[in-house]
Amino acid sequence: MKKIEISPNLYVVLIMIAAGALMRLIPHWPNFTPIAAIALFGGTFLKRKELAFAIPIAAMLLADMVLGFHSTMFSVYISFVAIVGMGLILHRKLTIVNTLTASLASSVLFYLVTNFASWTSGFMPYPMNIGGLMQSYIAGLPFLFNGVLGDLFYNSVLFGALYLVSSRQAVYSK
Repeated sequence: MKKIEISPNLYVVLIMIAAGALMRLIPHWPNFTPIAAIALFGGTFLKRKELAFAIPIAAMLLADMVLGFHSTMFSVYISFVAIVGMGLILHRKLTIVNTLTASLASSVLFYLVTNFASWTSGFMPYPMNIGGLMQSYIAGLPFLFNGVLGDLFYNSVLFGALYLVSSRQAVYSK
């Protein structure tokens, strides 16, 4: 029988999926999870771009199998795919300011897309007009705030850890 060799990179991918799913399963503030940060980070740094898209989706699916599926899941998943796309753009000119901007933009994108989907689902008690949509967005502001805090925190952890590891590696290789 042929021995299957697992690369260290695969371990990193599996750890990111498991960590993302686990962080959704343990008690947390609403929208304070690492999934968007994993999506942005993966889009920015993973050479295999299909993995950048697969990791946040796999983490979400894994957690959703436990938490349950809902009618607006598609908008959540699409948001994370778009955030990976932001990471692909961020990769071209990676700076602290651009990373901070991408982190904030990913929070806002997620908020706008998912609140719109919730409003259009008809499950929310808001009229199906522009006023109802604005009421929905206003009611969702605490979720946006939590999302911004979570994304800034987890992006700082992921991007910061990579920076620290790579800067130490550069020091030791001299």
